[in-house]
Amino acid sequence: MQKLNLQISEGIPDLPLVLKREKNIVITPIKEILPAPAANKNQALTAYLIDPDFIVKNSEHINSRKLTPGSILLWNPNGGQSSAESVVSKIPDNLIYQVIHSFADEKQFLRIIRNLYRSLFLENELSRKEEMLKITNKQNRELLEVGIALSAERDNDKLLNLIVRRIRGITLSDAGSLYLIKTDAKTGQKSLLFKIAQNDSNPADFSEFSMPLNKKSIGGYVALTGEVLNIKDAYLIPGNREYSFNKSYDEKTGYRTKSLLTVPMKDHKDTIIGAIQLINRKKDAAVRISSKEAARKMILPFNKENESLVLSLASQAAVSLENNMLYQEIENLFEGFVRASVTAIESRDPTTSGHSDRVALYTVGLAEAVNRCSSGIYRKVHFSAEEIKEIRYASLLHDFGKVGVREHVLVKAKKLYPYQLEQIKMRFAYIQKGIELSVMQERFNFLLSEGKEAYSAKIGYFETRVKKRLAEIDNYLNTIIAVNEPSAIAEAPSKLIEKIKLESWVDQQGTESPLLTDDEYLKLRMKKGSLDEEERLEIESHVTHSYQFLRTIPWTKEMKKIPVIAYGHHEKLNGVGYPRSLVEEEIPIQTRMMTIADIYDALTAMDRPYKRAVTKDRALDILRYEVEDNHIDPELLRIFIEARVFEKACDS
Repeated sequence: MQKLNLQISEGIPDLPLVLKREKNIVITPIKEILPAPAANKNQALTAYLIDPDFIVKNSEHINSRKLTPGSILLWNPNGGQSSAESVVSKIPDNLIYQVIHSFADEKQFLRIIRNLYRSLFLENELSRKEEMLKITNKQNRELLEVGIALSAERDNDKLLNLIVRRIRGITLSDAGSLYLIKTDAKTGQKSLLFKIAQNDSNPADFSEFSMPLNKKSIGGYVALTGEVLNIKDAYLIPGNREYSFNKSYDEKTGYRTKSLLTVPMKDHKDTIIGAIQLINRKKDAAVRISSKEAARKMILPFNKENESLVLSLASQAAVSLENNMLYQEIENLFEGFVRASVTAIESRDPTTSGHSDRVALYTVGLAEAVNRCSSGIYRKVHFSAEEIKEIRYASLLHDFGKVGVREHVLVKAKKLYPYQLEQIKMRFAYIQKGIELSVMQERFNFLLSEGKEAYSAKIGYFETRVKKRLAEIDNYLNTIIAVNEPSAIAEAPSKLIEKIKLESWVDQQGTESPLLTDDEYLKLRMKKGSLDEEERLEIESHVTHSYQFLRTIPWTKEMKKIPVIAYGHHEKLNGVGYPRSLVEEEIPIQTRMMTIADIYDALTAMDRPYKRAVTKDRALDILRYEVEDNHIDPELLRIFIEARVFEKACDS
């Protein structure tokens, strides 16, 4: 129970004996007001029994609030409007005071003192609890801030450093370490990974390393047993403990490790995933432990409140780390899904192998180049790390809709399908055999009707006729084969194809048909590319298929624009693109970047059987023509060229 220190000025007469017999009251004579001592939770309560002259003499101290917080009993034996009443105004408002006129009634005086004690005790308790409330509120705010910070950090290395730094800050720890339990995927053997080390007084380069998971080390003991170890002095650990302190760091650096608090990190399943170790709790966070003497003076042991707080934070940190690892697993899973999707696309169209990856490289490279721009219309555009990731996934998946296009159309490399060209070759081979047979029949009939001598004279005629006709058919076929090759630019159809279309042949059933069917003729007359109108529309439908597929995926809010970004990669600024004929302001900048990357790769790709790859310079010239036609964004193309984004695929 707290005592009451009753300080008595010289002008006060002898106190009643009943007061002196109170065990909880310590009577101290004083000549002047002394400054208030430093706060101490075990400090005695203070009261003053003083006369008016004393107040006048010490008014400076009283007004400067150097009094120890307490209560004043003002001695005024005369009563009424005396000089004592005139000095009441000098007493600070934060002190309790009462005027005493006489000690004659000892019981009444004792009651005043006891009431005074109770009032001071309640005031003291209220102040103490208010201070505790302030500390608790401060800790709660810090815990809330730590929780928010931990939940916001996605980088595991940054998260672990943040965990140690924040816990050290709350506990005023000079140093700290973090250990993680690691399991070898092949052997199943567990080890303790010394992951993080921080030291304010003795910062040094640190590289993580693994150590055996056993009870010999303090970190290993806590990680295995789940016990909390609160050690006042690491150098005074009893020899009968299973664990010991490794002094090698101290010996090498001159540091002095003293107080240690090591707690387990447990996830939501109460499984231990590691341990956090705090080193040297300090009286003042700003102090540096530069010597053994400084360690002796400034280091405190960790208390029970520290244990409770750090255990709570360690569990919170473990859950945050587990969430991060789960988040990473989900990202890896999605990355695998994206890679599998790209593989599925390329397995249906092997001729475009690598296209999706290269488009992603170019588009991301262009986005990063835009981020570096300090001038131009896009100088204020900046893509975050999440937006860059969104652009990458949209680029990788922009052609996924090709899985919905019929395979023979998707991989069509020439104007005619392979089976059509084979049919024409077989038709022409049949026609050639028919020519040979017809001429042989004519020769035989001539021999029978005109005789051997006349036949011998006309052999050259027959042979010339058959060679000429066979050569003509060969020329037809060679022309068809040549015309079957698609052109990257529009070319007028061969006039010989028109002539071939007008000729006919007779099959085995005697049916007369044109040398080329209508479908074959129309395909061979195509001026550009390998696709007719119907096939082109089917290929173009891959964009809509991609969008319909991508929009069924429940994207996170950071990735929600992927379907829209991919949807517009064949749109043109002037509205002549497909499938929606969007105009410039309707096309997102991410899509415009992808369009440039897509065109460049299509032009320079070496694996397209239906066209020759053009050189880098020629491809850039074609892109400039696209700008002139108002098809692609001129500023983005400028950045693409100046930043040499087109070299990204070579660098990879």
